[in-house]
Amino acid sequence: MSGRQESARHPLGPVTELVGRELEAAALRERLRDPAVRLVTVTGRAGVGKSRLAVEVVREIGGEFARVEHPDPAVARPDLPEPHDQAGSHDQAGPHGPAGRILVVLDGCDHEARPAAAAAVEALAGDPRVVVLATAVEPLGVYGEQLLPLAPLPVPGPRRGPAGGAADPHEVQEAASVALFVRRARDADPSFALTLENAGAVAEICTLLDGLPLAVELAARRLRLFPAHLLPGRLRGRTTVLSGGPANAPERHRSLAALAEWSCRGLDDGARALLGRLCVYEPGFGLSAAGLSAEAAVETLLDRGLLAVVGEEQGELRLAVPEPVRSHCRAGLADSGGEGAALDAHAERYRLLVTAALPGLRGTGQERLLRELAAEGSNVSGALRRLRERGDSESTAALVLGCRLPWLAQGRLREGLEWCDDTAEEGGPALPEAVRARLADTSGVFALALGDPQEAVRRHRHALALGKGVGDRRQNALVSARLGAALLRAGDPAGARAVLVTALNALESMGVTGGAAEAAGSLAAVLRAEGDRRKARELLDRSVETFRRIHDGRGLAGALRTAAALALEGDEPDPADRALRESLRLYGAFGERTELPGVLEEFSLLLLRTAPAQQPRAVRLLAAADTLRGETGARVPDEWRSAAERARTELSARLGWTDFAVAWAEGVRMTVPAAVAEALSAPAPSRRAAAGTAPEAQSLTPRQVQVALLVSEGMTNRQIAAKLDISEWTVVNHVRHVMRRLGCSSRVQVAGAVGRWA
Repeated sequence: MSGRQESARHPLGPVTELVGRELEAAALRERLRDPAVRLVTVTGRAGVGKSRLAVEVVREIGGEFARVEHPDPAVARPDLPEPHDQAGSHDQAGPHGPAGRILVVLDGCDHEARPAAAAAVEALAGDPRVVVLATAVEPLGVYGEQLLPLAPLPVPGPRRGPAGGAADPHEVQEAASVALFVRRARDADPSFALTLENAGAVAEICTLLDGLPLAVELAARRLRLFPAHLLPGRLRGRTTVLSGGPANAPERHRSLAALAEWSCRGLDDGARALLGRLCVYEPGFGLSAAGLSAEAAVETLLDRGLLAVVGEEQGELRLAVPEPVRSHCRAGLADSGGEGAALDAHAERYRLLVTAALPGLRGTGQERLLRELAAEGSNVSGALRRLRERGDSESTAALVLGCRLPWLAQGRLREGLEWCDDTAEEGGPALPEAVRARLADTSGVFALALGDPQEAVRRHRHALALGKGVGDRRQNALVSARLGAALLRAGDPAGARAVLVTALNALESMGVTGGAAEAAGSLAAVLRAEGDRRKARELLDRSVETFRRIHDGRGLAGALRTAAALALEGDEPDPADRALRESLRLYGAFGERTELPGVLEEFSLLLLRTAPAQQPRAVRLLAAADTLRGETGARVPDEWRSAAERARTELSARLGWTDFAVAWAEGVRMTVPAAVAEALSAPAPSRRAAAGTAPEAQSLTPRQVQVALLVSEGMTNRQIAAKLDISEWTVVNHVRHVMRRLGCSSRVQVAGAVGRWA
């Protein structure tokens, strides 16, 4: 039988179309065609598609070999012809090396078959005609072995935009795991289509299954029984319920329970015990956070695909126990009665992690700690759930309070608010009054970040009422400072001023440096709103200097944002630009999500003012800000929303709808690092006047030109404020600048100067 005829039988299994494996297939073809390559082992987790890849590549290039052999890997070397039997073919050379090469395919070199397969490979190494293609969960460990690791298929990225919004089917299907699901779903139901209604569920299914091809295919078959939107609920935490693989497939490919059991077969006691401890961890845990020291066991699990590397943060690998192994091991723990102890140990580790981080969150370790806690966010949430299940309300409250700054930075605002409320309610009177006061205060912080200043005021006042009986002057002063910030946002600058002056004096007298800097920044914002720019600048300078000294990057970024607004009101775009750029760098350093949208919007509006040619970039930044804010669920103050909407309308008109839509779509897809990089790559402000502007008007900003035109129409300051949707005191400042720059001493003279522009 010729090599081409024999390779057409495909002893490895039926040929099905590969999905998402184009690069791996090309790499494997290239290696097998290389005359210098003698052994290629395709490695990867069980169910990842190693055999299917081998089938497809052998089908494509098997005819380029004199023979293709498919021996049982558990048996000794195949019975190959002696070299002299192929003497005739040695006189010719093909395009990919000498003729007469023999491809030996050893599929499934795992567990009991691995030693025999390794021995067979070593025996075959003596025959220069032989090229071996092996598939195995882990390397064979033979000299000269070249590895081709096969990872699960990519899953859809994190959803962008408002929570609960429909997923875009076209965007979701760009992930190879979703494309595979859709194809296999159509095999089961030819009418299946990815739609706005089911795209989110399909994306979640593929993510829950880690993009493992066998698991995705088994899930797609379930559409015969369940609609797509019901499948995620059935799979969370128990993916091993999936079964129904082809009857002619190996037993381990007929269900995920069998696949997981087979994957864990042969583990030594140390590796098995470690896997049992780690299966209660959420994906993305770090070795140090999990308290691991058994390096040999870790390497064993990594080699076997029972631990997967899912990322890296600050030089430390982030790991996960992949599905379905995780569900299988957790079920085993539950059956043996060991799950509770494992969950308790997990909760204690993360309680200690957050507690240990608290001192550094306001100092030199802030950036590192915020990044680490963001990476461990799902495990911290898991620890909270376990503490609540145990009824340990004080430990739950302590962990919630410790998460205030990390959750603010991560944009987990609604979650933070709910944890504060639920913990206070479930703990009830049993919780110490001081703890309930702090929970109320923290909930007010989240309410303000969500854009509900009235609710924040109510919660902070409740915290103060609870705190009076405790007598903690420091905590009450901090609450008062936050109450002042909420009062300003609620439209009560006078009330905010009174509260903040008292809080600032108290915090300074007690030496609460960070709290005093925060209060000073809030008071500066009040003074700015009242038009006292000189005192506001003095307070801001103190606040900025303090935050720099104590290395509080998040506090510094907020103070710089206020400083930029103050500079813009004084018609100083250069210092405003510098302040906003530094604020962006600081927020970008630890992936800030709550305050960043506002800074991006403010920077984009400044960019439009100082560099009109940067309009597409401004659109991208506005889109990124809008999307990030939608993910946090925060509301925008009406005045600021109006300014952003006007900017979008103006940009759409200037660029044209098509160019605007393209730039907006690009911004929507930006991650936090990409949005920050996009902003920081913008050119510095240019003070060049726009072509065609009247000489008298060249020193005015676009906003001041607007104000001057309305003054010339006889409008009062109040009317101008209503027309431009800005505060009346801002109009007063603009009129002062217009009069000074135009050399006018009255509004009548301003009207005359404007008349000359025409």
